[in-house]
Amino acid sequence: MATSTSGANKVKKSHELVTATIRAPRFSYAHLEVFTNSADAVELDALQVRSYCTSALKQFLGTTGVGIPLDILKVEGKDCWLRMPRDDLGAFSAAITAWQGTYQDGVHSSFRIRGCSDWLGALVGRDGEDKLWTG
Repeated sequence: MATSTSGANKVKKSHELVTATIRAPRFSYAHLEVFTNSADAVELDALQVRSYCTSALKQFLGTTGVGIPLDILKVEGKDCWLRMPRDDLGAFSAAITAWQGTYQDGVHSSFRIRGCSDWLGALVGRDGEDKLWTG
């Protein structure tokens, strides 16, 4: 009595090569925007971003805040994107939020956090998102 096992011996045509799940990424990302009381257009540069962030972190956290490593990924117009260790995102965002800003030549400048995420892709391409509700 011969039995057929053709259904059980089917060959799989695709194979799963690698599976990876990142539960806790090493870095977090922040998108900041500079605000001024000047009517002139603002053009940030990397040196200003570093200076403003260092000032905010030092004011809020002292020497510990200055020790937080920040990578400036991109500076464009009045926006900038930063990378920092994931564990420092809470302290960084609190420092930026509490920072009163700086005065230079009668112009007050401060940062606004546009977004924070553990994934850079969540921050990219969000231009005009706030206009959805404000018109």
